[in-house]
Amino acid sequence: MILCLDAGNSRLKYGLHDGANWLDKGALDFRELSTLSATLPKPPTRIIACNVAGEPSRLAIESLAAHYDRPVIWFKSTDQACSVTNGYKTPTQLGADRWAALIGARSLHQAASIVVMCGTATTIDVLDVSGNFRGGLILPGLELMRSALAGKTAGLPLATGDYVPVPTSTDDAIISGALHATIGAIDRMRKEIGEPAMCLLSGGAALEIASRLSGHHQVIDNLVLKGLAYFASSLS
Repeated sequence: MILCLDAGNSRLKYGLHDGANWLDKGALDFRELSTLSATLPKPPTRIIACNVAGEPSRLAIESLAAHYDRPVIWFKSTDQACSVTNGYKTPTQLGADRWAALIGARSLHQAASIVVMCGTATTIDVLDVSGNFRGGLILPGLELMRSALAGKTAGLPLATGDYVPVPTSTDDAIISGALHATIGAIDRMRKEIGEPAMCLLSGGAALEIASRLSGHHQVIDNLVLKGLAYFASSLS
């Protein structure tokens, strides 16, 4: 019974996996992490965690693990894992959540793929047909783009408009601009891979972005958790 924890920038996502299926999945505010043990349908025998949220979340996860008297397997980026090769100049500097998402993507799709994580930040990573991670982009997420324009300019609002291909209002221009920027970056990375590639998207803004994408694409729920579960299952 594997408890997978993905501590991101805004919240913690969790999933309890029995080796074949998810028994429970959800998301919590970090302040609610101590309540998780009361809601899980079964106690975990293994706990694996990916943390990009800093020291407070690390301590909260350690406290949860102590409740079960289990050590935490801290998932970190390495040179190679689960048939994926890390092409970063310094492999250990790749965000652990991006590495988990790449492993999750490879477990689901054996051909070339563009792995897009749509959260506070958007990451767009290239995984070739041989399982080589060739690099990727980091850009502000949709909401961060919108809030940055509202907070750093004197005359632009926190936009509540709609996507329009050629906008004729300020709110629509901001909403559409953030989407165009993200979709354009995805399309550019598709060209860089030099072969047909499936685009796999996950995260809070995945559906919004996917609805405007062309080409083959699929929205995957909790891709980081899938990668963590797959990695943990591969351990002896």
